[in-house]
Amino acid sequence: MTDRAKLGWPGQISAEIITLAFLTTIQNPSLNFASAGDLCTPISNSSLFYCSQLEADIKTCQQEHGKSIVLSIGGATYSEGGFSNASIATSAANNIWSIFGPIVPGRNVFRPFGSSVIDGFDFDFESNVQNMIPFANQLRSLMDADMVSTGKQWLLTAAPQCPYPDAADGPMLAGKVHFDAIWVQFYNNYCGVQSFIPGASTQNNFNFDTWNTWAKNVSLNPNVKVFLGIPGASGAGSGYTSGSKLASAISYCKGFPSFGGVMIWDMSQVWANSGFLDSVTEDLGGYTPSPSTTSFTSPATLTTKTTPPTITTSPPSTTSSPGLLGQWAQCGGQGYSGPIVCHPPYKCVALSVWWSQCE
Repeated sequence: MTDRAKLGWPGQISAEIITLAFLTTIQNPSLNFASAGDLCTPISNSSLFYCSQLEADIKTCQQEHGKSIVLSIGGATYSEGGFSNASIATSAANNIWSIFGPIVPGRNVFRPFGSSVIDGFDFDFESNVQNMIPFANQLRSLMDADMVSTGKQWLLTAAPQCPYPDAADGPMLAGKVHFDAIWVQFYNNYCGVQSFIPGASTQNNFNFDTWNTWAKNVSLNPNVKVFLGIPGASGAGSGYTSGSKLASAISYCKGFPSFGGVMIWDMSQVWANSGFLDSVTEDLGGYTPSPSTTSFTSPATLTTKTTPPTITTSPPSTTSSPGLLGQWAQCGGQGYSGPIVCHPPYKCVALSVWWSQCE
């Protein structure tokens, strides 16, 4: 599998929700799963590919291990900008549903995961998008109708940056779309978990309280869960936190009724960081969400986010010349006041309003 993993409740020792990333275009659907797509076969007359290994893995994760598999739409390379009108957005949602949703006998459609059916969709947009609300609401409508007829639990999620309101997902999050959970990226931003002040009841930059207020007062779903998104290793641009400080931050977040667990970017990072996943699981121990505020039919979990195809999992380069920034270092973004020149051959690339890095 390729993306994020989520942890939430006591007794879990591994990710429970796995997000595959990314569906990089929507109107003419295409996928990029980085190295996980190496064994896939191109589908004729389509920009998609068929992945027999992922087809088998999805079933194994779901049926043998009780995991939920969610497909993430967007990513840093998504450039369609959404849809020109609501009608096109609704039609696109119907098409994506036919490709990844329940199998309809007699329907001739390309299916990258074959007979496997995922458990939901995640939105990870890094720039402004148009008419995404009707797209999201049509997916929600299709999922709800299927749940009524089959009993299958579907998830609709989003991964906003921690600055509030999120520049890309803000319109959808403004009480317009019924999300089950959001994986807030508390990294690569000034409000990341690295800004948490242990022992302080009032936080200056770390703003989980702001997202809890959103969950209570703005979200269309009053039972939505907010996950603490963190890096699984130092390969992220900034925000990697571990040890007692991370434990303290998790403990602080547990005090909010919307808290759903921890999201970790990304699976490859956390698996290579020996002991980190176990420590986060231990930090989450003893937390039991209130049944009246839980929107999942089964416990939500620790989640990890797959590496975007254009970003490697290598740690930041340490070979830059004095005064020049190494690979993956931050070089720009709203509120950033540090150096902006990258060591050749790297260039400063904007990944969001809040973050640019040397690539």
